[in-house]
Amino acid sequence: MPRIGKDTSLLLGLCLATPLALSQTGPVTDLPMGHPQPLDTTLPRIQADQARDSAIMPLKISFGKKSQEWTAPKLAGLPHETMQVMDGRTQATSTFSGVPLMALLVEIGVPQKPKGNDFRLYVIAEGRDGYKAVYSLGEVSPDVHDGSVLLADSIDGKPLADDGPIELICSGERRPARWIRGVVSIRVMKAD
Repeated sequence: MPRIGKDTSLLLGLCLATPLALSQTGPVTDLPMGHPQPLDTTLPRIQADQARDSAIMPLKISFGKKSQEWTAPKLAGLPHETMQVMDGRTQATSTFSGVPLMALLVEIGVPQKPKGNDFRLYVIAEGRDGYKAVYSLGEVSPDVHDGSVLLADSIDGKPLADDGPIELICSGERRPARWIRGVVSIRVMKAD
């Protein structure tokens, strides 16, 4: 379970308190049969969602001195691929949609078609809970490997909930041990 810092706890507390404060101070008029009219809490809900989304760290991808940051809305605007996989946690086949990791790595200078010394490159992915996994560049590159590594932002047509907003997933593995929920960091390193 991710740890919540003081700033995030305060922000979430304020967001959750807003609808309660409005319901205590807003006008209530009686409808027929003595039922109070419910308050419209649409705006406080939208504000709470925006505050929650801004509290989520963006995904930072780095290679040497180059880096980029990605948020779920920014990734949503890129071309997506879908992948059907057996989710070991739920024991059900799910359809994930996301951006191929290699597409983002190429943008920061990782070779699209690795050869020779390029195979010394590896990827360290980390989730907001501190869980880390390692992939070789050969596993990530569709030029070398049949499996797919995606930065998924939806499952079965719905945004990721607890595992999101972005989850690193891969096909062709017997279990999702290297999937990274709530991925916040991807670093490309070179083995000595």
